[in-house]
Amino acid sequence: MKRSIEDTSIVFIGAGNLATNLAHAFYRKGFRVVQIYSRTEDSARTLAQAVEADYTTSLENVVPDAQLYIVSLKDDALVELLPQIVAGKGKGLWVHTAGSIPMDIWKGHVERYGVFYPLQTFSKSRLVDFHEIPVFVEGSSDEEVHFLKQIASALSRKVLEANSEQRRNLHLAAVFTCNFTNHMYALAEHLLQKHGLPFDAMLPLIDETARKVHELSPRLAQTGPAVRYDMGVIGKHLDMLADEPEMQQLYRLLSDDIHRLV
Repeated sequence: MKRSIEDTSIVFIGAGNLATNLAHAFYRKGFRVVQIYSRTEDSARTLAQAVEADYTTSLENVVPDAQLYIVSLKDDALVELLPQIVAGKGKGLWVHTAGSIPMDIWKGHVERYGVFYPLQTFSKSRLVDFHEIPVFVEGSSDEEVHFLKQIASALSRKVLEANSEQRRNLHLAAVFTCNFTNHMYALAEHLLQKHGLPFDAMLPLIDETARKVHELSPRLAQTGPAVRYDMGVIGKHLDMLADEPEMQQLYRLLSDDIHRLV
């Protein structure tokens, strides 16, 4: 009898933000998450209980016969621990979830390998819906690519192939799109708090800005004093940031670059 893709046994190496969201997503779709590894017992146990899996804090005790191993660790930890992670478990398919690590890091360590890269920001405290999240896959053979596409398609309707160079650039673009943008929110919150104003006053503006780029190029959606190069307003803003020299410099650099692009 032909087995369904959901019968795939999965082990997670790591129990951080991405692993937590991904393990929950697979569990909700009926996949067999058999084990969670984390060096921190509380993290391993919490995630394992949520997805009805076993857990371990020892790489030596990771089960050797799973069909899919998903490694979601910090880049440095993956590079450092890779030989220990795969020792005695060479028959399964091994994938990492990193944007900036090439697929070939697996080469010479395991026979079957690839990358499973969901392009989204993740937090343990906020589980996301994978249906609209792009998942980029790469595999050591056509067979592995096909299998990873099947797995990814169970979670998302947006499954694409990307090689390691493309994925590095996706990750770089994501840092600008998400991490740097969120830092701007943090700076805005800091300014507002100094003057007794609530950050949630910005939420409709944030939402509309995000909605616009679903319909317009970000360059065409750009507004504000830097687009017009309104030096009166820009000068006043720079004066207001006199006691925040780092923010003042950032404001000037961003204004100049916005004007350059538009």
